[in-house]
Amino acid sequence: MTPGLNDAVSPHHGDDQTGIAPTDESAVDRTEANGDTAGALIADETQTTEIGGVRSTTEDSAADGKEWWDDPSMPWKRKPGRSDYLCMGWFAFAGLFSLGMMPVRAWLLGAPERLPWLVTFIGSRSGTAALGSNIAVGTGLPWVWPILVGALLSVKLDWVYWWAGKLWGRGMIDVWASQSERARRNYTRVERWADKMGWVGMFVAYVPIPLPIMAVVFVLAGAQGMKITRFLVLDFLASLTWLIGYFICGYMIGEPAVRVLEIYAKFANYVAIGLVVVIIVVSFMRGSKKTTPAAK
Repeated sequence: MTPGLNDAVSPHHGDDQTGIAPTDESAVDRTEANGDTAGALIADETQTTEIGGVRSTTEDSAADGKEWWDDPSMPWKRKPGRSDYLCMGWFAFAGLFSLGMMPVRAWLLGAPERLPWLVTFIGSRSGTAALGSNIAVGTGLPWVWPILVGALLSVKLDWVYWWAGKLWGRGMIDVWASQSERARRNYTRVERWADKMGWVGMFVAYVPIPLPIMAVVFVLAGAQGMKITRFLVLDFLASLTWLIGYFICGYMIGEPAVRVLEIYAKFANYVAIGLVVVIIVVSFMRGSKKTTPAAK
């Protein structure tokens, strides 16, 4: 449901998974797993020439008697080929897409008439709950086709995680888990759960808790040989099930939720603009950190 290759973010789903995982925003899960993938790719594919007297990563690897691709920060255990580069490119795109959708979600959530589109194009969970609340107070907004289409579009990039598992086994999990001792514990715990749950884990992956369940489950599905057709069907059914659940919750809450949304609507445009600024600033700061070492 663009943090970085080394940051676990759950597949961008619906909202706000800041992944691998989260709250409604399991988007948090995805957004962190995809994270700085683009930056990681640039950093790891340093030129092999000397620039300003600084040797490239390739030259350093050669000096150590290791191939440039034999790096623990990369998911592969062999020399990468075309498929590996393509998969990494899709990871970068998924991360950038997730970041780009953040201000769009904030804006779409700011008006009742925009909620069906928020659910349709993004599969937003908070948007689906908000739509249910508006239906409960008799707004007459469409909700059946937005939920069906939203469930389909919200899983549009999940296959990238499956592909990563098929190509590199649990290599991506190793990369994410290597960032800190806490990350290692979290990924070890989630992987143990996923192994026990089997295909049921596809439905559990959408539970809104701050653990990278979604990313791990999807990668393991590919690593353990699940066919892509079965993966996509289970993923769609899981997404649909959870969206219906959020819609029912919103419907049951009804008017109180609508009042909260009316208050939020007054600030929605400012929130969207603020998110755009934050994304630009954070991207600039991360780019500066990556170039600073090379300049020394």
